[in-house]
Amino acid sequence: MSTTAQSIKKLDTFVGSEIKIDKEFVTGEVAPNIFAGFLEHLGRCIYGGIVDYGNTKLTNDKGFRTDVAEAIKELDMPVMRWPGGNFVSSYHWLDGVGPVDQRPKRPELAWLNTESNEFGTDEFMQWCEYMGTEPYLCLNMGTGTLDEALAWVEYCNGDKDTYYANLRRKNGREKPYNVKYWGVGNEVWGPWQVGQMTKENYALKAAQWAKAIKLLDPTVKLVACGCNGVDEWDQHVVGETFTTHDFYSIHLYTTSQDHYKNVFQPAGAETAIQVTSKLAELAKITNMTNKKFLVPLTEEQKKKEYKIVFDEWNVWDPIRADGEHGAEQQYDFSDGLAVASWLNVFIRQAKYLEMTNIAQCVNVIAPIMTNKDGLFKQTTYYPFQLFSKYFKNGQSLNLSVKSPIYKGDVGDFIGLEWVKYVDTSLALLDVSAVYQPAEKAYYVAVVNRSEDEDAETKISIADAADSLNVTEWAYYHENIRAINTFEKPNEVVPKESKVTISNNSTYKFPKHSFTLLKIQE
Repeated sequence: MSTTAQSIKKLDTFVGSEIKIDKEFVTGEVAPNIFAGFLEHLGRCIYGGIVDYGNTKLTNDKGFRTDVAEAIKELDMPVMRWPGGNFVSSYHWLDGVGPVDQRPKRPELAWLNTESNEFGTDEFMQWCEYMGTEPYLCLNMGTGTLDEALAWVEYCNGDKDTYYANLRRKNGREKPYNVKYWGVGNEVWGPWQVGQMTKENYALKAAQWAKAIKLLDPTVKLVACGCNGVDEWDQHVVGETFTTHDFYSIHLYTTSQDHYKNVFQPAGAETAIQVTSKLAELAKITNMTNKKFLVPLTEEQKKKEYKIVFDEWNVWDPIRADGEHGAEQQYDFSDGLAVASWLNVFIRQAKYLEMTNIAQCVNVIAPIMTNKDGLFKQTTYYPFQLFSKYFKNGQSLNLSVKSPIYKGDVGDFIGLEWVKYVDTSLALLDVSAVYQPAEKAYYVAVVNRSEDEDAETKISIADAADSLNVTEWAYYHENIRAINTFEKPNEVVPKESKVTISNNSTYKFPKHSFTLLKIQE
C-alpha cells in the first residue's frame, strides 16, 4: 500500500483523502488460516470456557460448552493451536490420555496453577472434530524430550502396529488424527520460559528434533520458534531452520490505554512481518551460495517460501489482565478498532503468512467471555468475525491511499522499544482490501483511527461502473470506552445497510470507526 502524507491540522484533517482500488494490483492470496485461533491451559480458557464439566445446562455429553462452540464457529477458525503457550514448556502429554480418573494432577509452572489433565489430547481432538477445525500442536521443548515428542507424533498420526499408535487405539481412537501442524517449542528465548535456551542451542536442538520427526512422519509441517521477527534471535534462527522447518513463528502483543497508541501499535507487526520475510529471503540466498553447507539445496528448497506463522497476537494489557490471575481483560471499543488494524496488517501482508492465531479464544484476553449462565461477545469479536467471513481466499490488493499521517508516539509493545521508531502504516485511514473473483466484488476494510474527526474520503475503483451497489457494515460507538457486558451484550455491535454510491465520489468514515464495504462490480 502506498500512502501519501498530509500535514495534520485541527480542521479539515481529511481534506483530499482518497482510496484508489485496482483489482489488477494483486499482492497475494489471503490464506484461510490467517483467521486461526489458540487455546491454552491458562485461567478459564479450557476449564469454564471450552469445557465446563458438571454444568449440564450449557454442555453436551462430552462436557463441551455448546454456546462457546457456536460463538467460535461464527468466527470460522480453520485451525486451533493447543496446548500452549507458556503452559506447554512443562506439559507432558501422557498425563492427559487414558482413563480420566487415573490421570495425575500436576503443578503447572507457567501460570503457577494445578493442572487436572481432564482435558488432554483425545479431548482436544474430539473438540476439533466437533468444531470442524484442524489441530495445531505445540511440542514441549522445556522439560520435554525428543523421545516424548516422537511418541506424541506417533500417538496422533501413527497407523502401524506400534506402541503409541496402539495406545491411541486402546484409548478408543482407531484412526490416526493426522495432525499436520506441529510447533517446535514456544517462546524458548524468553526468561519466563521453563527451559529457556540461547539462539544457538535452540537452532541446533530444533534441527535435531525436525530430522527425527520428519523420519517418523514426513507429511507433518514443522513450525520453528521465533521471537518478535526483528530480534537477534530471529536473525540467527531463521537462517538455521530454513532447510529443516516448514514455517517460522513470531509473537507480538499490543497494549495501551491511550487510544492513538492502541490503534497504531499494530504497525509494529507490519514491520515485523516484513523484516522476517527478508530474513527468510536472505536465508535462502545464504544456503544457496555459502560453501559451508555440505548438502546443497534441493530444487524444492530453492523454490521454498519460508512463510510466517504469527501464532500469538492480540491486544493485551498484562497489568490489567495478568496471566497469574487468568488474564481476563475487558475490551473497550478502542480495543476493537485495534484488532481491526491488526487484521488490516495481515491482509496487506498476506503473501508472507501461512497462519495467524489470535490469543486466545475464550475468557483469556479473548473475544468471548463466559459465566455459568452464558456468554457475551467482546468488542474485539466483531471485527474478527467480519474479516474471517469475507476476506478468506480473497486476492489482497495493493492500494493507493492518501491520508494524513499520525506523527505522535506509538509507545511500546510489551517492552519492545523499537516500536517507537516504526514509520510505516501510520496513516489515520488504515485500509486493506481484497477482490473476490467468484463474487465479482471488492471488500474494503477501513479504520478511521482519528479520535475526533470524520473522514470524507474519495473512493475510486479502476474500470468500474459509474454507479456502485454497496453493502456497509458500520462498527461505531460515540464513546471509545464503550464495552459489552453480560448485562448489555449488544452495546457495541456492527450495523449492516445497503447503499448506492457513485464511483469517484466521497464516502464518510465516522471518527474512531471501523467500516467494511462490499462493493459489487
